[in-house]
Amino acid sequence: MAQIAPRVTAGLPAEDAQKLKYALNGSHDITVFVDGTVHRLPPAARDGVVDLLDRFSRGESVTVSSVEEMLTTSRAAELAGISHTYLRNMTDRGEIPVEYRGTHRRIRLADIMAWLETQKKNSTSDGVSAPEHDGAADAS
Repeated sequence: MAQIAPRVTAGLPAEDAQKLKYALNGSHDITVFVDGTVHRLPPAARDGVVDLLDRFSRGESVTVSSVEEMLTTSRAAELAGISHTYLRNMTDRGEIPVEYRGTHRRIRLADIMAWLETQKKNSTSDGVSAPEHDGAADAS
């Protein structure tokens, strides 16, 4: 998994940290307002936000980053329903972005999903389903 652009935020001033600590005392019910609309967070998101707020309430600096799932070519091909060889050829042609970890290719899950969406749109606009690729023609 690749880490994406971390953001570091300095700790809160002592007075603000104390107020936040008091507000969080014994409560893990977090409600978020986005453009005036109330959103109740699902448990996993709530736990992440509570952890973040707990750290701020202790006056700690916090680094937030996200992790993007990177797939092997075998896993990406399986997900896309195409052969491993066909997928490798597409990465060689630049049709699907690839990153190298040493000599091993890694493909972002988001890139495979975007490719699949494009295939779906193309097959819908053509009125026919996309051809299946088994890689047999690619092996030569």
